[in-house]
Amino acid sequence: MGSRHFEWIYDHVGHFGRFQRVLYFICAFQNISCGIHYLASVFMGVTPRHVCRPPGNVSLVVFHNHSNWSLEDTGALLSSGQKDYVMVQLQNGEIWELSRCSRNKRENTSSLDYEYTGSKKEFPCVDGYIYDQNTWKSTAVTQWNLVCDRKWLAMLIQPLFMFGVLLGSVTFGYFSDRLGRRVVLWATSSGMFLFGIAAAFAVDYYIFMAARFFLAMVASGYLVVGFVYVMEFIGMKSRTWASVHLHSFFAVGTLLVALTGYLVRTWWLYQMILSTVTVPFVLCCWLLPETPFWLLSEGRYEEAQKIVDIMAKWNRTSSCKLSEFLSLDLQGPVGNSPTEVQKHSLSHLFYNWNIATRTLTVWLIWFTGSLGFYSFSLNSVNLGGNEYLNLFLLGVVEIPAYTFVCIAMDKVGRRTVLAYSLFCSALTCGVVMVIPHKHYILGVVAAMVGKFAIGAAFGLIYLYTAELYPTIVRSLAVGSGSMVCRLASILAPFSVDLSSVWIFIPQLFVGTMAFLSGVLTLKLPETLGKQLATTWEEAAKLESENESNSSKLLPTTNNSGLEKTEAMTPRDSGLG
Repeated sequence: MGSRHFEWIYDHVGHFGRFQRVLYFICAFQNISCGIHYLASVFMGVTPRHVCRPPGNVSLVVFHNHSNWSLEDTGALLSSGQKDYVMVQLQNGEIWELSRCSRNKRENTSSLDYEYTGSKKEFPCVDGYIYDQNTWKSTAVTQWNLVCDRKWLAMLIQPLFMFGVLLGSVTFGYFSDRLGRRVVLWATSSGMFLFGIAAAFAVDYYIFMAARFFLAMVASGYLVVGFVYVMEFIGMKSRTWASVHLHSFFAVGTLLVALTGYLVRTWWLYQMILSTVTVPFVLCCWLLPETPFWLLSEGRYEEAQKIVDIMAKWNRTSSCKLSEFLSLDLQGPVGNSPTEVQKHSLSHLFYNWNIATRTLTVWLIWFTGSLGFYSFSLNSVNLGGNEYLNLFLLGVVEIPAYTFVCIAMDKVGRRTVLAYSLFCSALTCGVVMVIPHKHYILGVVAAMVGKFAIGAAFGLIYLYTAELYPTIVRSLAVGSGSMVCRLASILAPFSVDLSSVWIFIPQLFVGTMAFLSGVLTLKLPETLGKQLATTWEEAAKLESENESNSSKLLPTTNNSGLEKTEAMTPRDSGLG
């Protein structure tokens, strides 16, 4: 069934009436939970300052010329240099030098001077660590001592989650085609609650990671299937705005992470509270109907007719007979006999040199958008000042970014908005790098501008990619770009971890990639006002048509709505 024919139903019952608005906001509310779990590790995986625990009870603590410290406060002292240590005298008279990842026992116990040049013997931290609890009472890192030689385990918390996101989008997209949207929505939402609670009560690191991995799968599955679900209920006239602003609800989840992190400083309680956000949707999602689009694809015409009648009743419009719709579809331009479905592989995105160059450029933009999006968010704790306020502000700026995209892309064009967004992001990364750390407020403001710009680019690339390719590979193009995007989200946490080597490494990576992507974006054709290409020849003509007709184009959103139906059809949702 063609998507154009399906618009005939919306013309009768309404494109975005009361029925669709209710379903939209119910499903969009669950996007908040997805945003929460995607970024919960920003605070849950924090590594506090720490010092090696001594092998006995302490009677005296000395740090440089100060000796009135308690041992619990010493973790915060080791921040000025790697060579610093805390000297302690035990009740049995032994003197130990405690550093972050080792401890040394002095052979001479008669001297209590901080500076010591005598012989000493090094020992590992077999008794654990003492952590600075001024900011967080406990995190996943402190729970299982994921520091020093176990630091690499902490570095896997977010990348493994993102790998689960990659697998979940493929897995649940497939199930939604076979079992229906409604069943998968309920299953993924219930899984988000159960696995979220399981992660909070994990008894060891490996159970915690397994719970987080499956949590990522179901959260990603919901985002993919939930997007398809709401798009199959919304008509073309409202589809572009509705689809872009689904990202805004994801951003609200970021705000709740910052607020909950500020109020709750114990990681398992923090995780449990965040997991309860999905409860309202779990309780009411069984009321959601199946989409008529999927029911018709399964031959369940009577059920589809009932849903259409309910839509018309809620929207206070006249219903329509699906038998007329089916007759129209059978007499459509495809002819009266079914055509053989052609299979297209990834190699078709390299049809010729121009298309291959376009594909590599689009993939780079997808990669840059995802790398920048998650790098800005995960690196918020390193900007200085209040890390909770930093993340909150970086989440707030996403919402106007998506509104900006919806307005600007139909005024000045997709390519122009995308290129300038990437250039702006690159520029702000450079600005952040030259701002002295003591002026962290300016750094936070610059990061907000960068997040706004990269968020705008990230929100636009879905639509722009679909408009750059012909119908036969459009879904493959969007799906492959989304896969590249997931790879970048896996690498982004490692980029942020490298800030321990040099604090501006994340900005250097994102800024360089954004500038290169912006330059290459200018080589792409403009698609504003052009009909969607159906053949390779039409797709290849975009460059030449852009040069001759760009000054004559009038803004239009027709291809925007069509893209959201054709590029993100149920059968392709698994790619995302």
